[in-house]
Amino acid sequence: MMEYPAVRILFVATEAVPFAKTGGLADVCGSLPAELAALGHEVALIMPAFRQVHRAGRTLEPLGISLEIPIGTKVVRGELLRSTLDGDVPVYFIRQDDYYDRDGLYGDATGDYKDNCERYVFFNRAVMDAIRALDLRVDLLHAHDWMAALSIAYLANEYRAIPGYEQIATVFTIHNLAYQGTFWHWDMLLTGLDWKFFNWRQMEFFGNLNLMKTGLVFADMLSTVSPRYAEEIQSAPLGCGLEGVLQHRRNVLRGIVNGVDYRAWNPETDPHLPARYGVENFVEGKAACKRALQEELGLPVRPDVPLLGFIGRLADQKGFDLIESIVGEWSDTADVQWAFLGTGDMKYHRLMENVHQRHPERVAARLTFSEPLAHRIEAGCDMFLMPSRFEPCGLNQLYSLKYGTVPIVRVTGGLADTIVDTNGDTLASGTATGFAFTEYTGQALSQTLRRAEAIFRKEPEVWRQIVTAGMKQDWSWSRSARQYVDLYRQAIATRRQAPTTAGR
Repeated sequence: MMEYPAVRILFVATEAVPFAKTGGLADVCGSLPAELAALGHEVALIMPAFRQVHRAGRTLEPLGISLEIPIGTKVVRGELLRSTLDGDVPVYFIRQDDYYDRDGLYGDATGDYKDNCERYVFFNRAVMDAIRALDLRVDLLHAHDWMAALSIAYLANEYRAIPGYEQIATVFTIHNLAYQGTFWHWDMLLTGLDWKFFNWRQMEFFGNLNLMKTGLVFADMLSTVSPRYAEEIQSAPLGCGLEGVLQHRRNVLRGIVNGVDYRAWNPETDPHLPARYGVENFVEGKAACKRALQEELGLPVRPDVPLLGFIGRLADQKGFDLIESIVGEWSDTADVQWAFLGTGDMKYHRLMENVHQRHPERVAARLTFSEPLAHRIEAGCDMFLMPSRFEPCGLNQLYSLKYGTVPIVRVTGGLADTIVDTNGDTLASGTATGFAFTEYTGQALSQTLRRAEAIFRKEPEVWRQIVTAGMKQDWSWSRSARQYVDLYRQAIATRRQAPTTAGR
């Protein structure tokens, strides 16, 4: 029996596994709704019907409902489709093929789509109309990142007086503040919102329209994906110019660490692994996975050599400039193997190709993305590199803990909230789960790798203690989901106390 009445929640997002994905946003919106439903709440998700969605292999049911959405001076027609997430959570899709039947969600190899503002104006207005067309009963609208921010502005300023919308509370979640949805000022005309909102306190940002700022200003409550990141974004440089807005709204800002879907990321059940294992038999299981990974990547099969993994974007945000500064010397002089998986900046593609050509026995690089290989790297490596410049939450360090692969991280964002550095005190208390450094330099990364390597080679019992402590941790969505429910209740209470006038 629930202590409080169920909350009726509508997720507004552009990505959700298994329908469409470019990053961690999709993992959150594909997993959190089912966890909330399991707690007894009524949850639905609404997103664009991208080309990825149509190719996801899930049944999409046309609902026979069309929408006519004003975009500037024209009207654009769309329609609604329906499917389900795991846990029988309904997912509604807004279909408009001119906008969404494209290879990418936000852009292609040449950059962002030029009409992104128009595409997401349409999506957000369509969300508002879909609530009525679908006869949804919504207590709380949870919008994710700049692509969904206008839904909050429309609700606050145009829909609040319409029956059924009066008491809908709003939560806006920042997944990565570096991406803000900034467009030239004339795109304000596309939104249909009154020009009075184009001011420095609300939607204007250095002469441009800023949709991230729009969400931050108009939402009842704000969240981001780790407590540390919630603090970091209130000052430069991680505030990305919006630190003043976030300081002003700090009383309604919360940090909640993303969870892990252990149905997909669990070495005891993972179908992608050559051997499955848990905390009781990880020594044998990881040895088998390491041997198979070395064979797959063309590395010499050497169980005694530390194997370091990296999965993600080859970009400065992920600390790849630090990796660039040390990988050449390490591959020349250190008896260590490296396994890289990901795509990113072409200069780092060339770097990886060059280092691999010089030392194919030490460096393996797969400049692509493969979900099965990502699982095998997590299982087969001894250590996992995440030397990020900033990291709102991060998921790979949490996967690594579960797979017994010791994370090596920089102290920032969610990495600081989830990984405990190994030192005398944390070893004595049994809380050490990885290795961490603070200064953003190649030297600091190299020194931390040396610390980890020394324990791996010389103190196997200590290494097993670190691995065991990490594998026993629980970063499942159930804990985070309860924190979100508390946040939703705060938002609902705030909304019920707020005046009903638009543009507050």
